[in-house]
Amino acid sequence: MDFSNVSLTLQNVTFLPTHLDNVTQTKVPGPPRQTNVCGDISSTIKTVQTFSIVIFSVAFLLGVVGNGLVIWITGFRMKKTVNTTWFLNLALADFIFTLFLPMTIVYTALGLHWPFGNFMCKFISSLSMLNMFASVFFLTVISVDRCVSVVFPVWAQNHRNPRLATIVAVITWTLALILCSPSLAFRDTFFNNRTKLTTCFNNYAFSLDSKDPYIQNVRQMRHKAMVITRFLVGFLIPFLIIVVCYGILITMLKKNRLVACSKKPLRVIIAVVVTFFLCWFPYHVFSLLELTYHARNNCSSFRAVLIGTSLATSLAFINSCVNPILYVFIGRNAQHRIRKSVLQVIESALKDEPTRASRSSRTQSKSTLETTTRFL
Repeated sequence: MDFSNVSLTLQNVTFLPTHLDNVTQTKVPGPPRQTNVCGDISSTIKTVQTFSIVIFSVAFLLGVVGNGLVIWITGFRMKKTVNTTWFLNLALADFIFTLFLPMTIVYTALGLHWPFGNFMCKFISSLSMLNMFASVFFLTVISVDRCVSVVFPVWAQNHRNPRLATIVAVITWTLALILCSPSLAFRDTFFNNRTKLTTCFNNYAFSLDSKDPYIQNVRQMRHKAMVITRFLVGFLIPFLIIVVCYGILITMLKKNRLVACSKKPLRVIIAVVVTFFLCWFPYHVFSLLELTYHARNNCSSFRAVLIGTSLATSLAFINSCVNPILYVFIGRNAQHRIRKSVLQVIESALKDEPTRASRSSRTQSKSTLETTTRFL
């Protein structure tokens, strides 16, 4: 079966310029095809585009307002602590990304026409990768910070401070910037003289040649390297570290019988981590499927990748606006907390709270236990 038309179609219906690699880069970008060897998929394309516009719009509105509120609270209203430093940077990563979502919305609404130029094509795509890497890295940093605070409470009390947290945050941002930099190089625009549409796509070979075997091989090799690197460095390795840290953390808390008094602050960060996993895992799964679907030579794989990739990417976009909602609704007595000021609710969720040791532990180890729980 000849999949050249399918490949060409997917390059255009994969219309999410900020997250997705075009499913195959074997053809020069062209206009969306209404029909191909798998039949008429125009209605599917239209439905997916409409659904994505709605998701992007919701993510933009909630993300800008919610993350902006968290930035204001943690940056200007609350005392600067290690916790507020982590959550400030986490909100900043989501805020920057959602602030530029209208460009993606316009691109989709215009029928896959990118009117913002080559630089913005590169910039917006880089922002999306920066958001992904920065978010998972800060979640990893938070997990390691809490684990170290429990395992080495005396060291944490003496060295854990906002200045050190700021240095770690700068290093985290630098690493995220380095890892998202390939988007600046590979992202490109192509103007179709026939349709007068400009496409924003991944030009992994820095060439539009679709016939040269060497260029084809370079394109596929770089595409594969990008997807695997994102999966390993931007998802799998960080989550293995997070799982290990919380495994140690829970074991230590149970051993010292501190689970009850530490439940509230732990609940917030665990909810954020789980939500990130649920939102981003499908995206990485379908990114990996992009590398293999064309080898199967069947229309079912084509449609599955087309629809699944679009839905998974929309889910990933939602993650950029969900954290502020979790801060408000997580934990006990949600209805009572809703009656309170939203500002007070968010402040309560994000602040460092020292906890009291149980009465039964009023021994020589009391000070150590209080030191440990203070960082949870």
